[in-house]
Amino acid sequence: MAEIIVQKLVKRFGLKSVLKGLDFEAKAGEFVGLLGPNGAGKTTLLRILASLSRPTIGLVKVAGFRLPQQAAGVRASLGVLSHQTMLYGNLSGEENLKFFGKVYNVGDLETRIIEVLDLVDLAKRRRDLVRTYSRGMAQRLAIARAMIHNPAILLLDEPYTGLDQDASLMLDAILKQIAAQGRTVVMTSHDLVRTAELCSRFDVLSRGKIIASARRGEIPRDGLLAFYRQAINPEREVENA
Repeated sequence: MAEIIVQKLVKRFGLKSVLKGLDFEAKAGEFVGLLGPNGAGKTTLLRILASLSRPTIGLVKVAGFRLPQQAAGVRASLGVLSHQTMLYGNLSGEENLKFFGKVYNVGDLETRIIEVLDLVDLAKRRRDLVRTYSRGMAQRLAIARAMIHNPAILLLDEPYTGLDQDASLMLDAILKQIAAQGRTVVMTSHDLVRTAELCSRFDVLSRGKIIASARRGEIPRDGLLAFYRQAINPEREVENA
């Protein structure tokens, strides 16, 4: 089961509520773009889905496991990528993947390392220390890290942060290939052009809830930006009509 189900999720930090009765669902094989302004709660939601933060109230199920009670099962089914690579700079690319592969008890680890290095086009640099990698190379290795245990679900939190154009284009190709494998993907991004090309569904998170959702074929002819603006500020869009 590569599904995500969230019902009436509340997350409070002290007296401040970041998520306010949020409902969200990602079906198996969907690539969901999670959009919203800074501070809307996108990273908070992904951290809860990744079992890195506990919900205050509400139902959260990932890959059939309930959080936080069954966090170990969730982690085995999940790959997480953010603008922080979570890699060890004084280890080589290959050594990083060996470390994370052992954490996840990956079978035939040597073969799997070769597969994911080929996926991210880093086989020739596998023995170089990660601290010698460019930002784009490190992000590609972070994708390999997230994929080493062949997870059914991927969570991507602003994966294009800090990448130049060439690195971004390579990440585009990798994510399209991952999506074609039928994995469930949830990605936060402020890059609406890339999000429009990659995702099969778009959800807008604002004021602690999902306030709008549309599939790719439902987006109006004037594009994802117009859909996003209408969701965030419908009164202004009516005034400008």
